[in-house]
Amino acid sequence: MNDSSTTNWPSLRVSDWTHTRDTLHMWTQIVGKIRMAHAPLVNHWWQVPLYVSPRGLTTSTVPYRSGAFEIEFDLLGHRLEIRSSDGGTRAFPLRPMTVAAFYSRVLDLLDELAIQAPIRPVPNEVDPAIPFAEDHEHASYDAEAATLFWRQLLQANRVIGEFRSHFVGKVSPVHFFWGGMDLACTRFSGRSAPEHPGGVPNCGDWVMVEGYSRELSSCGFWPGGGEEGAFYSYAYPAPEGFAEQSPGPEGAYYSTEFQQFLFPYEAARSTPDPDRAVAEFLRSTYEAAANLGHWDRPALEDDPRRWHTSPATPEGDEN
Repeated sequence: MNDSSTTNWPSLRVSDWTHTRDTLHMWTQIVGKIRMAHAPLVNHWWQVPLYVSPRGLTTSTVPYRSGAFEIEFDLLGHRLEIRSSDGGTRAFPLRPMTVAAFYSRVLDLLDELAIQAPIRPVPNEVDPAIPFAEDHEHASYDAEAATLFWRQLLQANRVIGEFRSHFVGKVSPVHFFWGGMDLACTRFSGRSAPEHPGGVPNCGDWVMVEGYSRELSSCGFWPGGGEEGAFYSYAYPAPEGFAEQSPGPEGAYYSTEFQQFLFPYEAARSTPDPDRAVAEFLRSTYEAAANLGHWDRPALEDDPRRWHTSPATPEGDEN
């Protein structure tokens, strides 16, 4: 593993932290399911993801009775922190421990804060799906790797967020789906989509039906698909000819295995301007989906700097 914690685009080989990645994946599923238990349904399951924070990954504010709470993975200080609107706080160090031990500790702290956590205690989108209370297999935590992964997410979150700002149609937040352990942002054409066939391991088909109920172009980043992870882009339903397109930049390609375009993180990191390279990948793959799918692009897109060139506003109104 390279000592790249202070660089903007750190190097983190998937093979160097696979065990920690898989353990952290299960931990995020536990915390994500707790958020899901208390947040009302939002289209396409937008109420369930986590979000990149200045220190790690957070649930953001979770409504609970007449108050709220938040759970955050502090991947700089290596602590799991739970904060309640009634002033209560609890935390424990993130260190090597089994998923079963992590699950037990989270439930104990929530109990101390009088917060109930009625979740289905089995992971989704993985096979085999070991119940959390019985998972003594995943027990790794490399603190340096966890921090580097968060730094990868921090860069991906920023660049994808800028890409998101060019779309004025229906578009998701940039959020971390703990099912697939990926950071994602999805644009929608406004039209209905064919019913998704499902088939995701240990995940009800009805989950996919809700998630893919509208025609979309989705992009994101996940710690797979490349030596150091990969940016991805796909369309549902994929318009005819989509897989045959040749998006930029150099190094991007269509993966028949994953049925989507990939741009390996290491290819982006190695360019003179990673921000520009990733932005080109996101833009070109979206345009392939939107043009081949005959989206109404003039109605769905706009320049996020459109007010920067407007006539001067009255003094005091600039912000």
